[in-house]
Amino acid sequence: MAIPVEMPKMSDTMEEGVLVAWLAEEGESVSAGDVIAQVETDKATMDLEVYDDGVLLKRLIAEGDAVPIGGLIAVLGDEGEDVSDVLAQYGGSAGEADAKPKAEAPAAEEEPAAEAPAEEAPAVQEAGDRVKSSPLARRMAGEHNIDLNKVEGSGPEGRIVKRDIEALIDQDKPAKAAAPAEAPSRAPALAAAGSRYEDQRISQMRKTIARRLSESKYSSPHFYLTADVDMERAVAFRKQINEVAEQQGQSKISFNDLITKASAIALRRHPAVNASYLEDEGVVRYHEDVHVAVAVAIDEGLLTPVIRDADRKGLSEIAAETRDLATRARDRQLEPSDWEGSTFSTSNLGMFGIEEFTAIINPPNSCILAIGAIRDVPVVKDGEVVPGKRMKLTLSCDHRLVDGATGAEFLTTVRSLLEEPMNMLL
Repeated sequence: MAIPVEMPKMSDTMEEGVLVAWLAEEGESVSAGDVIAQVETDKATMDLEVYDDGVLLKRLIAEGDAVPIGGLIAVLGDEGEDVSDVLAQYGGSAGEADAKPKAEAPAAEEEPAAEAPAEEAPAVQEAGDRVKSSPLARRMAGEHNIDLNKVEGSGPEGRIVKRDIEALIDQDKPAKAAAPAEAPSRAPALAAAGSRYEDQRISQMRKTIARRLSESKYSSPHFYLTADVDMERAVAFRKQINEVAEQQGQSKISFNDLITKASAIALRRHPAVNASYLEDEGVVRYHEDVHVAVAVAIDEGLLTPVIRDADRKGLSEIAAETRDLATRARDRQLEPSDWEGSTFSTSNLGMFGIEEFTAIINPPNSCILAIGAIRDVPVVKDGEVVPGKRMKLTLSCDHRLVDGATGAEFLTTVRSLLEEPMNMLL
């Protein structure tokens, strides 16, 4: 019996995946657990394993194509087995927008389609029942008003792929250039005539970052609290503890590690901040565990690997774990368990010389802490102006969960721990 291979859900925020590379050829025998392809998700490039033994009868997705969760990628089975029944279940082509096998609707419920005026542009076939096309090709065809019925596909089994649509668009450019100029538009052009630019495909990670942060910014009422922290004792404490760590062969402590630990202790003392607003379920969830996500910058955006049970870990353990997660994040080698389940987040731009900024909350967290640079500034102590070291922390709060006083109390605790860092060891 032929077995469909679908796009799996590889992360909690994933909606579709891009097939980066095929690692198995058609006609090749595979076993359960074998990796047949690599898939780019919103967080990492991950291996796609099969769960059954068989022959890879058909690869239905071209490299570079985006496929929604549950979309058909390939078909396994016995050598020479017919795959038409599986293809028919998925509308005759791979990666359909309605990813699950299609059910036939009763004819009586169908309504006759209205006839389009003759002068209207040809409609693009969205379902793909009669035209085999990739999701990206369908989207591009819709944007450029191209009738897929009139396109000759160059993909497997005549499937229409991105390059086929691009070729038609390029052919159409000279015709458009020769056409009479239209009346000037008041809307600004995307690029001036003759300007040079380069378009790059939006990665799955950037798509997800854009969607989630937009949802967070416009659905969560943000407000911000800033504290100026005296870091003089923290600087001396870090120097002292790193001398010991070097002697014992342990990981050195960064200022970010100190802030992670201080935040974790403060979250334990202020459970109202260690919470999530779950609107769909109609509840506020107060987390019993303290899992701090630490933002890591990579070329395509930010990843937020999680230090689990940070309140119960020592500074050396936090330092070693943070360094390992940051390295694997930059190498795109994180697993879903590395980035899921945070209860609080931090973002540090101090190493870039940024003194103060506000961060967008990482849902479903209630707060995120933005960390600025440590500044050498004159301060007044005991009536005298002396050199000082200061750092600004800005807490972004979801006002549905955290009130001003609650956020201020939490931030005060973080500041007091950093100003008396020995208290973090008690």
